[in-house]
Amino acid sequence: MISLADFFWLNCRNTHQHKAALTKFMENTANQSITPFSPQYASNVSLLVHECIQHIDHPRYTQAHLDAWSTAPRSARHWRQRLLRSQSWLLLNNDPSQPEVIGVINVETDFNHRGYIDSLYISPGKQRQGLAGKLYQTLEQWAITQGYHALSVDASYLSKGFFLKQGFQQVQPSYQITKGQVINGFYMKKDLT
Repeated sequence: MISLADFFWLNCRNTHQHKAALTKFMENTANQSITPFSPQYASNVSLLVHECIQHIDHPRYTQAHLDAWSTAPRSARHWRQRLLRSQSWLLLNNDPSQPEVIGVINVETDFNHRGYIDSLYISPGKQRQGLAGKLYQTLEQWAITQGYHALSVDASYLSKGFFLKQGFQQVQPSYQITKGQVINGFYMKKDLT
C-alpha cells in the first residue's frame, strides 16, 4: 500500500510541486469530518443530491434523464426518513465561516436489502479529491464489523469506475424507469469475506 505522501511524491516532478500538492491536499481535508447522519441535515442532503444530479455531464445521460432523476430537491422529510431507515454518513466541511454537507453515503440494513448501497453523492466542486473513497471506506469498515458478507450497488456510468476501484465486480446491467425515462446502470457486488 502506498501512502498519500508517497503518492504525491511519485506524481510530482520536483520537491516544490510535491510540497504544494501535499499542502493543498491537507488544506482540503483538514476541515472535513465524517459523521453519522443527523436529521438536522436532511434539507442540506436534499439540496446536495439535487445539485449533484443536475451537474452530471455524461453522454449517456440527457437532460430529460437528469430531470426524471431529480427535477427539484426532495423534501427534508423524504431524506430524513430514507437515511434514518439505513446506516448513513455525511461528509461535512467544518469550516466555521461556511459549514456545509459535501457528501453522503448510505447502506440498507434491513434483511431483504442488507448491504445495498443506496446513495453516494459528493458535491460537484469537491469531486475527484478522494472524498467518495473516504465515505466508502467508512461504510465498508462498518459493514465488516457488523458481519456483512457482501455489499452491492446499482452504479451509474459515472460511478462504475469508482466502484471497480473499490473491488466491486459487475454482475449485470441494471436500469430504472423514472418518469418515463430509462436510466441505465450496472448492478455490482463486492464480497467482504
